[in-house]
Amino acid sequence: MAAKVRVREIDDDEGGRLLRIIRRGTGSVVTWRRAQMVLLSAQGLPVVKIAEVTFTSPDRVRDVIHNFNADGFDSLYPKYRGGRPRTFTLPERREIKKIAKSKPAEHGLPFSTWSLTKLADFLVAEGVVDDFSHEGLRILLREEGVSFQRVKTWKASSDPDYAAKKARVEHLYAIADGEVIPEEGEPEVVFCIDEFGPLNLQPHPGKQWAERGGRHKDPDREPRPRRRATYTRPHGVRHLFAARGEIAYTPTNSSWLNRIEAQFTALRYFAFDGTDHASHEEQGSMIRRYIIWRNKHAGDERLRDVVNRANVA
Repeated sequence: MAAKVRVREIDDDEGGRLLRIIRRGTGSVVTWRRAQMVLLSAQGLPVVKIAEVTFTSPDRVRDVIHNFNADGFDSLYPKYRGGRPRTFTLPERREIKKIAKSKPAEHGLPFSTWSLTKLADFLVAEGVVDDFSHEGLRILLREEGVSFQRVKTWKASSDPDYAAKKARVEHLYAIADGEVIPEEGEPEVVFCIDEFGPLNLQPHPGKQWAERGGRHKDPDREPRPRRRATYTRPHGVRHLFAARGEIAYTPTNSSWLNRIEAQFTALRYFAFDGTDHASHEEQGSMIRRYIIWRNKHAGDERLRDVVNRANVA
């Protein structure tokens, strides 16, 4: 029977140093993982249990312990070549962003949310990246428009085909983004289709420039702008469809997967806020003129900001 693998005796200074590496939460994820394995072994945890806690293989844990016993703390730090830090390819950045926006439970992990430490650790363990500092991960996610946000309640999908539909939509997005080459019979152009409505004729709150104070501060001033209050909808309702084509359905209650949703957010912001259309013809004209403007100004900074915030949410 093979002897149990365990780290050599470590003194208080070494134990404190291991704790500082783990608690600091910065620097190399590889160093953090190795220090965690060594400390757990020093605390008497067997190799198999350490592998379970750190989500790696027992052989990997044994290698880390053997290396620490031979070379001490030098073995915790990865040996990198010189030169400028590596940059991540577009597919790598997409995969990092995709995992960051997923739930740990989807990957069989027993936590409800990702911390930078857990996310970086998982990315290295899964081979998405060779190594990643926590600060480097934070910067990359910020560049990709992903931030740590309070989770709002929403209606979960009860669609029995949720996984298949979600996978299909994501595959079509990958084709549209040039990440995969479409196979024979697959589309080369992807349209996002959704319904925007019902479109009621009602006042929409918004902002505009106006003098401070209003008439009660100065009798010569115009009164503050107001919108009428409405309690009835006598003109019926209409719906706007963004496009038509071969349909790949999103799962039930999962319209957030549809990229056109973010464009509807921009439509509300630019074309509806602060309006009170008297007829569907007037409202439809506003929508058509906005779409023409949007197609000519797709790079508009404010438009991109509104859409990006909607995509992140």
